[in-house]
Amino acid sequence: MSHDEYLIEDDAGVKRVVQESMRVAVLGIKTEDHSAQPAYYVPEYLAKAGVDVVPVPVYYPDAKVILGKPVYRKLVDIPGDIDLVDVFRRPGDIDQHVDDIIAKKPKAVWFQSGIRNDAAAKKLAAAGIRVVQDRCLMVDHRRYSGR
Repeated sequence: MSHDEYLIEDDAGVKRVVQESMRVAVLGIKTEDHSAQPAYYVPEYLAKAGVDVVPVPVYYPDAKVILGKPVYRKLVDIPGDIDLVDVFRRPGDIDQHVDDIIAKKPKAVWFQSGIRNDAAAKKLAAAGIRVVQDRCLMVDHRRYSGR
């Protein structure tokens, strides 16, 4: 596969990422206090749909549990494999997480709606990680999961 093949922009590729993602780390997840924000209700939806959601908040240092799951501060600290990292970070803030993402070696990374960082996406693709940018995982999960 060339690096460009890891940059997923077609519906078939998106569908495959959704269907293969049973364990999802949510980078930038918010706490229950922010339940009206996508960074909380999207992972909440995924958890209710049967996805194993692993919370990785960037803020909220006092949070120990989100969605009933233990919180991790870095992706590399999560035990076991991760299928997908769902990213709720501003485009300019993603760069600081690229090395952590590459070290964890998820199968794919998903930048939520409105989030594009082509340079970070290319680095992740060069490391053999599929990347979806600027799409809502909740919308595509409803469309493609078959659940």
